[in-house]
Amino acid sequence: MAFLKLQGLTKSYGSFLAVKGVDLSVEKGKLVCLLGPSGCGKTTTLRLVAGFVPATGGEIHVGGKTVSSAKSTVPPEGRNMSMIFQSYALWPHMTVFENVAYGLTLRRLSKAQIAESVRTILSATQLLALESRYPGELSGGQQQRVSLARALVIKPEILLLDEPLSNLDANLREEMRFEIRRLHDEFRYTTVYVTHDQAEAMTTADMIVVMNDGRIEQAGSPEDIYERPATEFVARFIGGTNILTGTRRDGDTVGCDGGLVLRCGSGSPAHEGRTAVSIRHHDIELSSVRPAGETNVTVGTVTRQIYLGSHRDYLVSIAGGEVVRTVAPVNVAIPVGQEVWLTFPPEKCRALAS
Repeated sequence: MAFLKLQGLTKSYGSFLAVKGVDLSVEKGKLVCLLGPSGCGKTTTLRLVAGFVPATGGEIHVGGKTVSSAKSTVPPEGRNMSMIFQSYALWPHMTVFENVAYGLTLRRLSKAQIAESVRTILSATQLLALESRYPGELSGGQQQRVSLARALVIKPEILLLDEPLSNLDANLREEMRFEIRRLHDEFRYTTVYVTHDQAEAMTTADMIVVMNDGRIEQAGSPEDIYERPATEFVARFIGGTNILTGTRRDGDTVGCDGGLVLRCGSGSPAHEGRTAVSIRHHDIELSSVRPAGETNVTVGTVTRQIYLGSHRDYLVSIAGGEVVRTVAPVNVAIPVGQEVWLTFPPEKCRALAS
């Protein structure tokens, strides 16, 4: 049974519709990532859940109780939720201990209760040794952990995170992805996490909700979203992919522009009109020798080759004006201008009718 449920949720600002009839069910204790590009409606959806803005239409239910509808909205302070923003929003004049204790102090708990709760959460977030420091004396990653500890210590029903790692450098972001997932596994709060970074979503989420233009394009496990994209938008947004277009011939075969014929091992080609075929960069096999067979094979010319340490990144121009991106091991060094052959394994080709 869903603990957090959004039904037909909409939000408009004048004539602009930012959220367009979003339906979403989140089980208790799950971490859900709202993933999408800037302007897709993910942060607005989070703010609706938090109660910072009223809904134009639809409802939000938490634990079977309605907290938001077009007629009434429970204010943020009445929802027992914690929210972590892009900025850490720590009090600079308070120590780590005092920052984390702030919410408990407002709830008028005893000093003994506060001390026990704060030190328990500081231990879980690996901050106990830093409890007497001020925010200005901490690294970005440490400040973010303080922000997490402050949000978790009050034991919210729902934890909301709005791109919490965007201010960190690449190494710290990677470290904190795993830290957020570790803390979630320990405390199992129902969590809604907004990000535009697919690596964050893949690392942290039980369920990824891909949003586009105010709507949900697809929702599922990280593996479902990556391996079985339902639309061209999802295929492009999650992981590096090539989209080739053509028309269905028969069964699972698509004739692409330029003469390339692709047999697709998954997905559903359109019965009429154009069909897109998605294949990931790393799934294409590149060779200077022509492989056997005609289906799922084409010839092309290398137009770009970049050495990236762990692999080489290629752009290959094929018939019909298409440019295919693929990767190869570092020992496969084919110069620009040379003819190459590409093989598209059928089990890696996914037909997308939409």
